Amino acid sequence: MAMPAAVLPACSAGSLPRTFSLLPRRLLTIPAFPALRDGSLGCSLVGVGASSRRTPTIRRNAATETVVPYVPGSGKYIAPDYLVKKVSAKEVEELVRGERKVPLIVDFYATWCGPCVQMAQDIEMLAVEYEDNALFVKVDTDDEYEFAKDMQVRGLPTLYFFSPDQNKDALRTEGLIPIDMIRNIIDNEL
Repeated sequence: MAMPAAVLPACSAGSLPRTFSLLPRRLLTIPAFPALRDGSLGCSLVGVGASSRRTPTIRRNAATETVVPYVPGSGKYIAPDYLVKKVSAKEVEELVRGERKVPLIVDFYATWCGPCVQMAQDIEMLAVEYEDNALFVKVDTDDEYEFAKDMQVRGLPTLYFFSPDQNKDALRTEGLIPIDMIRNIIDNEL
């Protein structure tokens, strides 16, 4: 007894083996990350706001030591338990407007975003690789929702690349991008 073709998704009704025709439709659909305009994977911020914010939690493995002070322009923004420091909107504005000798890369992320976690690993590796040649910081969009909205962050992760030359425009990427593309932007575009 085969189920009617209307139960199966229209695009795959003819391509599935006969043994799968007995499965109900809900078992045939596979959820995926939403694709962004450029086809990359990412998380959407649509519907995220003050009403749906989660309260920040304290990390169990957070170090109790004091944070190593930041030296502007040094490319070193190191804390005891992570390399890329989480900053506030005010700190980002100061870094962008301040005088720097190295490019500034701002990662807008959320803790609940899967692609953001994957991108964070690449950003941490790049922070080590470009220790003296680039400055990496991150902004939690749950904590800085208004700032993310002002910066037109609609999908996560979003990276902003600011050149040390104040006359150059900032570059922006949205969604999960390869680590080589980030290197290319830092080395050739800034």
